[in-house]
Amino acid sequence: MTAKEAIRARALELGFDECRFTTAEPPASAPHFRRWLEQQFHGEMAWIARNAEKRADPQRVLPGARSIIVLAVQYGEAAHHPAHDAAAVSAEPPSGFIARYARHADYHDVFAGRLKPLAAFVDQAGGSGTRSLWYVDTGPLLERDLAQRAGLGFIGKHANLISRSRGNWILLAEILTTLALEPDAPEKNRCGTCTRCIDVCPTRAIVQPFQVDSRRCISYLTIELKGAIPEELRPAIGNRIFGCDDCLAVCPWNRFAQEARLMREHRRREQDSPALPDLLALDEAGFKARFAGTPLERTRRRGLLRNVCVALGNVGDERALPTLAKVTAESDPLIAEHAHWAVEQIRKRCAV
Repeated sequence: MTAKEAIRARALELGFDECRFTTAEPPASAPHFRRWLEQQFHGEMAWIARNAEKRADPQRVLPGARSIIVLAVQYGEAAHHPAHDAAAVSAEPPSGFIARYARHADYHDVFAGRLKPLAAFVDQAGGSGTRSLWYVDTGPLLERDLAQRAGLGFIGKHANLISRSRGNWILLAEILTTLALEPDAPEKNRCGTCTRCIDVCPTRAIVQPFQVDSRRCISYLTIELKGAIPEELRPAIGNRIFGCDDCLAVCPWNRFAQEARLMREHRRREQDSPALPDLLALDEAGFKARFAGTPLERTRRRGLLRNVCVALGNVGDERALPTLAKVTAESDPLIAEHAHWAVEQIRKRCAV
């Protein structure tokens, strides 16, 4: 068994669904990435621009790197995922929508316990002097571009990676190593003339094929944005309180999606359709108790309550007004302002 074959076998043994290999050369898409930054499409995600040069050249991340191991884990289910759950909007009490990847324990933590021994295995395979670094989408890498070059999938018009065998319900991780490993053949784009992801986007964030303006993306607005959500975009958010799966859910390649293995045991069913009034009542301790160890920790309480207020403003009725009225007195002005907005929206809609 070659070192490459042994590494792939070990990766699958540790729970990863796919393990592919590419060189540590700069991605050909680096100029496109720089133009994306120049257009300010990254919004307030300053950390992306701060490490721009590293993202464009893996050698700046690990000097002497010769190979990149790209790993994938499926988190979806072998079933149809609707673009949006209309039943949740009309439920009583109204419930919120959480992106499917966040309905599990935090994948960063899940992956870390497997990447560390895999990186050590790579170092051992390479012998004395071999160095490896691992990342779970936290490192300065253009990981989707590297994944396409490694043949794991292709970047769709929604700018997410699509696997021919797993659809686009996949999470990525990488290991950079100084060990030379034979690269796999790259994947070619297979979107064809399909524009389903562009057509379904509620905020028209996919400004052209393969280019997303993060400032309009609901995932950015509900997760990455720390301040007020622009008022003109709030109605399009609907009942989404953490992320948005619409562009992913309509991809026709999902018909090949398989049942998740690794993430299945980390499923958090209580994240499926949480009641919005219950979330609005969470204090700091309640938020931590409910969402510790999940991706929702990233928003912190103030971000989540901001999002819940917007969702209630969009789908709630007069029964939500007493709860929202209490939140308008919240000491955090960000939460209070969004609560006031929600009250106004419900009163207009319900003629209260």
